[in-house]
This record gives sequence, C-alpha cells and structure tokens, in this order.
Amino acid sequence: MIERYHCCATCKHFRIDVQDNGDRRIYCERLGFDTKPTYQFNCWDPKDRVKKAMKQEEESE
Repeated sequence: MIERYHCCATCKHFRIDVQDNGDRRIYCERLGFDTKPTYQFNCWDPKDRVKKAMKQEEESE
C-alpha cells in the first residue's frame, strides 16, 4: 500500500512556491532539491492526511 502513496507530492516537505514573475518552483524543503510531484526518495515522510488515508485503507481491508 505504501507504494501507492509514496511520492513527493504526499510528503510533508513538498513545497510549491510562486515567484514574483509568476514562475513556480516545485521542491523539497528539507533537501533543497527541485522535484516533481511523482518523484520518489527514500526520505519520504508522508503528510498527516496521507497517514490517515493509509490507515483507513488498511483498516478497511
């Protein structure tokens, strides 16, 4: 089940900042790397709402 949720967009360190010129920067706040929502890293730490969804899914199985 973790594989289904494991991506940068569900990590608590994932950020999207809009620059003054309108460009967006998508990055990992912890690592400082530019990233994409679908990328995966071993340091993944899911957001609380993702943890809750994983737990609910696990309980319904």
